[in-house]
Amino acid sequence: MKVIELKDVKKTYCLEKLDVPVLHGINLEINQGEFVAIMGHSGSGKSTLLNILGLLDKPTEGSYKLAGIEISKYTETELAALRNHYLGFVFQQFNLLPKLTILENVALPVIYSNSKDEKVHADALKLLEMLGLSKRVGHKPNEVSGGQQQRVAIARALINKPFIIFADEPTGNLDTKATKEIIKILKDLNNSGITIVMVTHELELAAYATRTITVQDGLIVADEQTELQKKEKGIIRDKKVSQKSFSIIRIRDYFVQAYRSLKGNKMRSILSILGVMIGVSSLIAMLAVGTGAKKSVEEQVSSLGSNLLMVSPGASQKGGISQETGAFMRLKSEDIGDLKNNVKGIKAISGYCIGRSQIVANGHNHNTRLEGVSPDYVDLRASYPASGRFFTKEEDLERKKVILLGETVVREIYGDKDFNPIGEYIKVNRIDFQVIGVLPVKGSKGWKDEDDKVLIPLNTALHRVFGVDILNYLDVQVKDNADMSKVSEDIVARLLFTHRMPSTAKDAVRVLNMADIQEAMSAMARAFSLLLGSIAFISLLVGGIGIMNIMFVSVSERTKEIGLRKAIGANNKDILFQFIIESVFVCCAGGIVGIIFGSGISFIISKFAGWDTVITLFSILLAFCFSCIIGIVFGVWPARKASLLNPIEALRHD
Repeated sequence: MKVIELKDVKKTYCLEKLDVPVLHGINLEINQGEFVAIMGHSGSGKSTLLNILGLLDKPTEGSYKLAGIEISKYTETELAALRNHYLGFVFQQFNLLPKLTILENVALPVIYSNSKDEKVHADALKLLEMLGLSKRVGHKPNEVSGGQQQRVAIARALINKPFIIFADEPTGNLDTKATKEIIKILKDLNNSGITIVMVTHELELAAYATRTITVQDGLIVADEQTELQKKEKGIIRDKKVSQKSFSIIRIRDYFVQAYRSLKGNKMRSILSILGVMIGVSSLIAMLAVGTGAKKSVEEQVSSLGSNLLMVSPGASQKGGISQETGAFMRLKSEDIGDLKNNVKGIKAISGYCIGRSQIVANGHNHNTRLEGVSPDYVDLRASYPASGRFFTKEEDLERKKVILLGETVVREIYGDKDFNPIGEYIKVNRIDFQVIGVLPVKGSKGWKDEDDKVLIPLNTALHRVFGVDILNYLDVQVKDNADMSKVSEDIVARLLFTHRMPSTAKDAVRVLNMADIQEAMSAMARAFSLLLGSIAFISLLVGGIGIMNIMFVSVSERTKEIGLRKAIGANNKDILFQFIIESVFVCCAGGIVGIIFGSGISFIISKFAGWDTVITLFSILLAFCFSCIIGIVFGVWPARKASLLNPIEALRHD
């Protein structure tokens, strides 16, 4: 039965501007069960012929049929499956992977087959025992002799029970004793029915073959049958062969190889991980700072209350110049009741009279901000006392000398923020006030400490403390179902009317919508977070470029390994995924370390810089996912380059 048929096969290598013809028209038929020795001087084309027969290379012209099927009809994936299922290779240089044990080297082709995982090592152990290597299974290739390495290579070629074995100078690097052992093994395999095609330049080895073919200057010049062929073994019957796209054993091997690659190049791996770690830690830290700033802004905004309008005096202008007489509006305490009674949609109003005052009590004094406010302030600003109570409308009207202290004031005056000052008396600008409450903690807003203040009734501030009748500004809370724009317009119109100013002098009073201010502040916080995140993302991209560079180096260093894996059945997808997973493996390792490091940086920033930092689960997942994506994106190009390598060119790579 013919298993190999070549008709007018030619091969020309294109070397930049020069074409080098090697085979000039080979016609050859090989039957199942033969032991064929291909001989010839160096440069005669015998190795090129063997590579074409073994599907490691393709002819430039001519027809090649394997088991009656034209090879040109097979895809790259199908050719890889053919090499894995039906062909075995024994190389002159052994081509054993140094990082794998002998057992793992023998089992390597099974990774790319459809065999079950549990049978891999069992079959490999049987072969090694048959070849006298049962005591060497855990050794590395460099720990055994050359003859033993070649026996390992033969075991690897036999692991998937091939129909044809191709041997390229299998004894070229061995001594006489090892040469006899290897040729005997090949002869025994041929006697069992396996077709052997061997390239050699030694007549002693060719004597063991059943057929000797001599190649000279790219042509077959002699074809001698020295012995009748042995019994036939089964032949290749499947016209189409396939491999599983994914399997547990393959995926496991991808990760194992990625780990070994990292372990085998520790310094390079550390530098690769460091690049990703810096990017991820920067992303975590910057997002923590940005999120903390955003949260701080949101807390500040929420402390202002909802549905608020801030009414402040302005000046009527004409041509950008303030008018003189009657141009300024002076807000009065009477405006509070008038607006509440005459403008629809108002829920609460608080006037403000603000200044600095010296607080004296308990033998201590402290300069703080004093605010005279209306009773509606407590609901309008959601500023319900942490202890004690707020003053009433009656106390405001009667100008009672009652006061509420902020936490900072309590600490400065009494030395302990947990001290309960309710009922105590303090002096404000030499006037005695009774403490009736402690304000809730509001925190700091930049340079402004919201807890460093005291509150007294508005009328008390106007007439007893500051001696004025003008308000600094008004806060107006609008009902939930009211139109804030309409209420704003009505407030301006009413104030112009009560202050006897022309309706055109709308610049005399300003009404700010706190919702707009809140949105502006939130937008600034979002922009700040985006800016910080973008800076960190750029550093992550730089780390990704470093990963890509390292992967190109890795592909270059492991070109021979890639060629070997393709020779034993790995297809383009296998090589592609192996290197992509290796890239992702590095980036994930960098991502995990970066998350830990970035969290530490965030803590340090919060501890020593006093900034609010918030590390969220979202930021951790985002940073980790980005590191994985970086590994995929920047690993694809080197991985694709590796996957497209020609098997024989990769094997010849130095």
